[in-house]
Amino acid sequence: MPATPRIDITPAQEALAPVEPCTLIIFGGSGDLARRRLIPALYNLMLDGLLPANFAVLGLGRKSMTNEDFRATLREGVLTHSRQPLKEDRWSVFTERLFYLAGGNEDRQTYAALKARVEDIERQFGLPGNRIFYLSIPPSSFTAVCEGLEHSELAVRRARPYARIIVEKPVGRDLASAQQINAVTGRVFDESQIFRIDHYLGKETVQNLMVVRFANSIFEPIWNHKYIDHVQITVSEAEGVGTRATYYEEAGALRDMVQNHMLQLLCLVAMEPPYSLDPDVVRNAKMEVLRCLRPITGKDVEMFSVRAQYAAGVVGENPVPGYRREVGVKPDSTTETYVALKCFVENWRWSGVPFYLRTGKALPQRASEVAVQFKDIPQILFNAMPQHPQPANVLALRIQPEEGLSLRIVSRVPGTREQTHPVEMAFKYAEVFGRPSPEAYERLLLDVMAGDASRFMRRDAVEASWAWITKILEAWQQQGTRWLPEYPAGACGPVEADRLIQQDGRTWRPL
Repeated sequence: MPATPRIDITPAQEALAPVEPCTLIIFGGSGDLARRRLIPALYNLMLDGLLPANFAVLGLGRKSMTNEDFRATLREGVLTHSRQPLKEDRWSVFTERLFYLAGGNEDRQTYAALKARVEDIERQFGLPGNRIFYLSIPPSSFTAVCEGLEHSELAVRRARPYARIIVEKPVGRDLASAQQINAVTGRVFDESQIFRIDHYLGKETVQNLMVVRFANSIFEPIWNHKYIDHVQITVSEAEGVGTRATYYEEAGALRDMVQNHMLQLLCLVAMEPPYSLDPDVVRNAKMEVLRCLRPITGKDVEMFSVRAQYAAGVVGENPVPGYRREVGVKPDSTTETYVALKCFVENWRWSGVPFYLRTGKALPQRASEVAVQFKDIPQILFNAMPQHPQPANVLALRIQPEEGLSLRIVSRVPGTREQTHPVEMAFKYAEVFGRPSPEAYERLLLDVMAGDASRFMRRDAVEASWAWITKILEAWQQQGTRWLPEYPAGACGPVEADRLIQQDGRTWRPL
């Protein structure tokens, strides 16, 4: 088979919604997210000609810094984390639009100073008053920020000039706290102004899930329980909790990864075809999947879930202490660093098809994928030997580290004997399209500027996912478990997770 020719696409060829000049105000502007993700994303958008020519960024943080200090910190972040190298001539233009203001989120005087600074920047650059507020702060500060924006009249319910708010995950830690956060943001902003960000939904392969399903006639007719045996969704992380132990003790793998990233992936795999790409039409289709998820409650949690913690081990060449020996972790902690679930979407399309979800820290490598395994062929002809069954066809969409997809089929081995062997037809985005995929935050920030909410979670979806997750958390709490199963750091997970899938006659895909 000849190699797939490389396709070069320039930014001008991309179909994009119009992006108006605006001001981005980052709460938590002195933090890691702004330095490592947000500013590099904006810088790359500028290099690609996608950022509006007229824009400004104002970081708000507790640290005392000058504009020059702020810009120097962000320059280091771009040097280290940008997918494109820093170009001095472009950076000098970009950095003139970066500003900083010191202040506390709970201090009412901060918002008077913020309003004055925003209006001054808008006058300086002739900006029209479009404002985006990015909450890169703990959820405990959301109420104070929303109320401060409301009282200072920075938050307004109008279409032009617009005010939009971006809420970073986690949106709560259970159903009750999520409802509280949604009530606060919903009191100040209209739902159309609220963008609950999940960076996984900006990744190229995740965006491609809908295209694979609905732009290729070979898949959708067989995308149902008649032809699909099961689906595996994997998010594997090689690092331990590191410096995030305090946060992780309050979250755990179920809250940190499953409630948002993995359930959203499940929705994209399982949703019915939307009749258009209108944001609410797409989000309605995903919401129906959440409504159809079979609850995991009571004793069912023992049959359909596994949780565990990593013990001391080695990942790559790096020794990793056991989770309960990490700095900031309680020695008797029952916070899970690994979780595996067996889920069912109880509707006509997916009747009886299990969805296996697994995620964990301190696993052999960083990898995320969605794998759809089709049913075995009949045990005749090339599958007539039960002791040597043919491997099933698998469509695997790799989200990280190298975005792409592969389709495993069975082929004849050249020669005089009737032998078959599984082969993979695969492609990687960077190889085929001639450039690395944009970072997730690039796509998502551009969507917010354009007012496209299709890749963001709506209030009802956030609460539906938390309602499902909270039932599992409550069932775990009722178990009263004092010590979780362990797996050595660098292993693929606990043996209990292997049993979860092996009891159905299936196995996890290799990491």
